Amino acid sequence: MPPAPADAPTADAARLAALADRCVQCGLCLPHCPTYRLDRIEAEGPRGRIAYAKALAEGSLDPTPAGDRHLDHCLGCRRCEAACPAGVQYEDLLVAARARQFERHRPPLAERAALAALASPVLRTLALPAGRLAGRLPALPRGPELPANAVEALPSRGNVVLFKGCAAESYEAGTRRALETVLARAGWTVRDAPGQGCCGTAAAHAGDAIGAAGLAGRNRDAFGRSGTPIVLSLASGCQSLLASSLGGTAEVVDALVFLDREGDRLAFQPASRRVALHRPCSQRVLGSDAALLRLLARIPALDLVDLPDTGCCGAAGTHMLSEPARSAALRAPLLDAFATSGATELLSANLGCRLHLGNAVTLPVRHPIDFLAEHLA
Repeated sequence: MPPAPADAPTADAARLAALADRCVQCGLCLPHCPTYRLDRIEAEGPRGRIAYAKALAEGSLDPTPAGDRHLDHCLGCRRCEAACPAGVQYEDLLVAARARQFERHRPPLAERAALAALASPVLRTLALPAGRLAGRLPALPRGPELPANAVEALPSRGNVVLFKGCAAESYEAGTRRALETVLARAGWTVRDAPGQGCCGTAAAHAGDAIGAAGLAGRNRDAFGRSGTPIVLSLASGCQSLLASSLGGTAEVVDALVFLDREGDRLAFQPASRRVALHRPCSQRVLGSDAALLRLLARIPALDLVDLPDTGCCGAAGTHMLSEPARSAALRAPLLDAFATSGATELLSANLGCRLHLGNAVTLPVRHPIDFLAEHLA
């Protein structure tokens, strides 16, 4: 009996082929795909990647280094999902295809090291400072300058718990304090959930299904023990997988969406300066950017420059570490837009984007919640 192809059909392969079958090959996704716009070749677009994944899943094609390389280049930004008239679940397809790829061969050592550091609190305490010393990561941001009356709070109307994540545990420490301040003004109390950790998005997008499942389980246990039904997520890039992981345990809500619902309970001081806003891919896909714009519109005299959509900034989890040249090329148009905006700082709701952008500019790159907290009236 002849040997089966390297990716001979299995139950998982059948599911992957079924996901790929929803693609009608219309190409409407191509103008929205950052990597297709960068390289202008079919293999660097969703349609080409879907065709490759389907052929592997059905066993009609053996994997090739070139094909896997094009699959590696996908940013997982999900912009193609928003443009797809057939409703292709591209993120599910990408995760499944990369899981099979992960079984064939592991990612490069540098990427495996980054994933290990994100998953382990001990390794993070070593890796993040090393990344800053090497110039691969920006300095820790300064904390927000909260107004003198920031400690004023209303009687508690309920409890929420904040998702800390992995790199965000240190990089967003000031932002979590700012969020607690704004929540207190709206009458909400923040509780802790010891034992929580990385959401697992980076692991899932790298194909490490077992690692991602382990991180999801740890978070289910941690938030289940907290007994708090609402989990607020600061990083839009973490929200989708975190919500899936905590389904039936707690409701995951974007922190900006939650604050927008509480907007009538908040008042803000004028902000007489120009500020630029970057809307990450994950925020656009999830739709939380509308809530953010409404919140910022509550700040009197704010001169807000909503930067044009230049495509994905190139951060894409560990992509900015594993593919620095491509990531920099994807980032360049956004940096140009920021430079010509005349703004004195840049706001972005996703940590990965802020790290990537902050590594290339000298002006502050901060979470919008820092800015909101500083302007509480």
